[in-house]
Amino acid sequence: MSNRKPIRRALISVYDKSGLVELGAALAESGVEILSTGSTAKTLAAAGIPVTAVEDYTGFPEMMGGRVKTLHPRIHGGILADQNNPEHLAAIAAHDIAPFDLIVINLYPFAQTIAATDDFAECIEQIDIGGPSMLRGAAKNHGSVAVISNPSQYPFLLSSIAAGGFTLQERTRLAMETFRVTAEYDAAIATWLGEQLDVDGEWKAAIFHRIASLRYGENPHQKASVYSNATSWIQPGIAQAIQLHGKEMSFNNYTDADAAVRSAYDHTEPCVAIIKHANPCGIAIGMNIAAAYAKAHACDPVSAFGGVVATNRPVSLEMATALSEVFTEVVVAPSYEEGAVEVLAKKPSIRILTLAHFVNSAVERRPISGGLLIQESDLVNAPGDDASAWTQVSGGAVSAATLADLQFAWRAVRAVKSNAILLAHDGASVGVGMGQVNRVDSARLAVSRAGARAQGAVASSDAFFPFADGLQILIDAGVSAVVQPGGSVRDEEVIAAAVAAGIVMFFTSVRHFSHA
Repeated sequence: MSNRKPIRRALISVYDKSGLVELGAALAESGVEILSTGSTAKTLAAAGIPVTAVEDYTGFPEMMGGRVKTLHPRIHGGILADQNNPEHLAAIAAHDIAPFDLIVINLYPFAQTIAATDDFAECIEQIDIGGPSMLRGAAKNHGSVAVISNPSQYPFLLSSIAAGGFTLQERTRLAMETFRVTAEYDAAIATWLGEQLDVDGEWKAAIFHRIASLRYGENPHQKASVYSNATSWIQPGIAQAIQLHGKEMSFNNYTDADAAVRSAYDHTEPCVAIIKHANPCGIAIGMNIAAAYAKAHACDPVSAFGGVVATNRPVSLEMATALSEVFTEVVVAPSYEEGAVEVLAKKPSIRILTLAHFVNSAVERRPISGGLLIQESDLVNAPGDDASAWTQVSGGAVSAATLADLQFAWRAVRAVKSNAILLAHDGASVGVGMGQVNRVDSARLAVSRAGARAQGAVASSDAFFPFADGLQILIDAGVSAVVQPGGSVRDEEVIAAAVAAGIVMFFTSVRHFSHA
């Protein structure tokens, strides 16, 4: 005997009507009795498919603009009846209720509505009630009922009907997928209402869908996967990048590419960021993207080997030609000019990604053992991030070129792990000190990497100098101007060192400390 349960009676009520007519025709051809609601029933009937309207079956009309149509015992009794339970079968028989074998439901587009309008009443109307109730009831009763919650499942439905129905394992899988649909739907509603009431900080929910399994994590013994946020269609990120060429992305490729893209988009001018182990080994802006890449690569060519490159402009053929001469793990850009991909793809292993649209997320989440940290993202958009709001605490008149370099250095240091010191000249980093346990070591590292280029360069520090010693290292290397947050109890000592050296120093009153 077959372990497949045949489909004899179906209820269909869908907002998304793609594939509906084809589905209805196939069900009717297989001898399935179809009940349906509202516009779904009209669509099927208009196509010549036999269908019974729900109100004709229940004897109760749709009302309240369709809010009440399927919330009826003759519907839910047919959905929830355990067809292997004699008591259930007797109960529905006593009340003239016929059981369903198949439920096909998809929901009002709530998430799309809240993304498209601020009209509160319109959003509320797009909260589906009957749909989730029927989906959940059918999913609970998957021992008797198969439930379809997405048009993408229609081919599987039709192939299963042709095979004689669904197996219990298949119905269980469909039930699981349905509960995921309703969970995601409810999470979107609860999150949105919390935002409207300005109490969204009390509760957080996020749904992620696996895109792919990765070969391994940070190390070969660690399993890893990459997931997409369920709302990524609203605000895409590196997980939504499209790969045009190269080997599969690794865990480390994703983390570095994410850092690189964010670094590039910290700047409004054409910008290239080269990232290695989550830190920049070169960031630069230029008149065009090729010039920006040349300057970024010149910062630290040794570390750029095997790095991840991101741009905030299309990759030109000129940039692609230069980049193709350097071993690079990943390049990600909004697009590529004609011929650029072909030049880069001559290297079989380089991963070439496109990310057409990117906006830095307003919120950052960081897992910790037993919980989650959530904070506003550190975006370079505070009042103190603009040079016009800075306070000059030492030095004389500042040239436009120096001020522009200080502004660039301040925006670029945001991408460096603390303690962070970044030296810059002509819109490009020339030395970066990052991730040290004290600011003195970071200053030494930045100066060491800059070498002779430190002479006349400007410097930025992501947080204040707690003592004058870190600043003195920059002064001794020939740095001409410094921008830093200020706010140390020893600010006067630090200012005095700058005054004694005759260098320019600005306080921003905002910091860009990146701990991890």
